[in-house]
Amino acid sequence: MSYPTQHSPEEIAEQLGRLARQLLAADRKDLLLQALGTPLLEELRIQAARTKLSRLLITRDYRFLLIDYDNREIELQPVHKAVYLLFLAHPEGIEFKRLANYREELTHYYMSTAKLMDKERIIESVGHLVNPLDNAINEKCSRIKKAFLSMMDDYAASYYIISGHTRKRIAGSARIWYERLKVITLPRELVIFQGAL
Repeated sequence: MSYPTQHSPEEIAEQLGRLARQLLAADRKDLLLQALGTPLLEELRIQAARTKLSRLLITRDYRFLLIDYDNREIELQPVHKAVYLLFLAHPEGIEFKRLANYREELTHYYMSTAKLMDKERIIESVGHLVNPLDNAINEKCSRIKKAFLSMMDDYAASYYIISGHTRKRIAGSARIWYERLKVITLPRELVIFQGAL
């Protein structure tokens, strides 16, 4: 009985590339996707993005700098920075309708980023942000998205913005519901804080 010879990772990659090109030439992307599988495809997408994603430096005075894009600054108002810091601190995601649970934390971030602002005005603004009937949080997330899109392409920006992620939850056999989480998918090892939050 003979056993196949061991191939190096480089040889396997070359063979895989050749087979993938054959499937693409046959216009069978469906089979290629089936062979790779969605979870692996998502891992590959993240790996590809890491090569073009910049580290995000948050300085002591709350400037947001893209280190690998020539230290270009993401220009945001203190309220936008506070919202961004909240979502950075919660990689698991937050549902907008549950933002009231994060009122104290959001107030802390806002007071840190807006040192010269009146405390009452900050508290009032946070009240609008955590109110599920108010559109303030959506407006702030749109402004954050616009700031990142002005610095990079849509694909790279998708990792930095606050975006939607739906997670299915099952309680018992009959009850199913969905969490509509908002997350920042930027790998946290790319986020550098100069000072304590």
